[in-house]
Amino acid sequence: MKLLFLGSQDVDYLQDVTFAGLRKVLGAGNICVMPWNRKYFLPLKEYPRNMGYAPGNITASLHSRFFLKQFDAVIVGSAKPDCFRLYNALAPSLPGGLRTIFLDGGDREEVGGDLDRMHAWELFTQAMNIRPFDLVMKREMVLTRTYEKNVHPFPFAWNFDRLPRVMPAAKKYDVSFWAVESDPIRTRVLELIQDSFDCRANGTVLKQIFKKYKRKGEFYLQELAACRIVLNFRGVGWDTLRYWEVPALSTFMISQTPGIDIPNNFEHGRSIVFCDEPADLIERCTYYLQHEAEREAIARKSAEHIRAFHTDVHRAKQLLLLV
Repeated sequence: MKLLFLGSQDVDYLQDVTFAGLRKVLGAGNICVMPWNRKYFLPLKEYPRNMGYAPGNITASLHSRFFLKQFDAVIVGSAKPDCFRLYNALAPSLPGGLRTIFLDGGDREEVGGDLDRMHAWELFTQAMNIRPFDLVMKREMVLTRTYEKNVHPFPFAWNFDRLPRVMPAAKKYDVSFWAVESDPIRTRVLELIQDSFDCRANGTVLKQIFKKYKRKGEFYLQELAACRIVLNFRGVGWDTLRYWEVPALSTFMISQTPGIDIPNNFEHGRSIVFCDEPADLIERCTYYLQHEAEREAIARKSAEHIRAFHTDVHRAKQLLLLV
């Protein structure tokens, strides 16, 4: 199978992890990315902006736009304006039998909703008028909404090439939640927990600012791995990178139950602990700090589960089965 991948030059984690998986499954010569994205082929970025990078042939994914008949499907990689401008320019020339796929990794629950947030909804409307998508792979496919039959759940995943080269030798933090207050529940959690355990000392406090994070890149992942308990609560969208980072690092997580469709999700009490009431957090954290063997057994199960169901390769294969 040969794919034409129309990607955004902006950051889009779902686009990046899916591209990495497709490249591993199909090989570099069978996926053409337009426009050429250097961060996919050169080690230029730190985590998490390198989720799509994989070493390999730099030129193998360069093809001419005038040979559209060579492709079996075209993928619009992101709900970003640059992707849709390119798709709308190409759509009238796409062969009739070529499948069209939209990776909607945006935070909005409606299909293409992030384009409305970015004041570019007319680009989505134009795309639907020219050439509607055969498939929509949607990250924020909320459980309270009905979608068209061509819309499928497609949450984030983890590219295991991004694991830290050196992992911490021992745990050094009890409970962490390093997060900006992009949803009211995060504020409530931080208000409740910042003066408990070692939270204030490790930076689990109110008024955190992403640009001022001291933990960045691979060091951030190493620090997550050094936690006994990591908390996860929704941000602008339900699906957070933290939900996948923590299990990938074999670290124990207490999380709000995601309000989106996640096939083969983690199982409460076995590979994760869910907690939807912030008022219960102190008790839950205290319990699992005191029961190390139980906590670490759940952490190991979460690592096994993400490797079994939620890698970049799994997402690529999930997509290809539908094309």
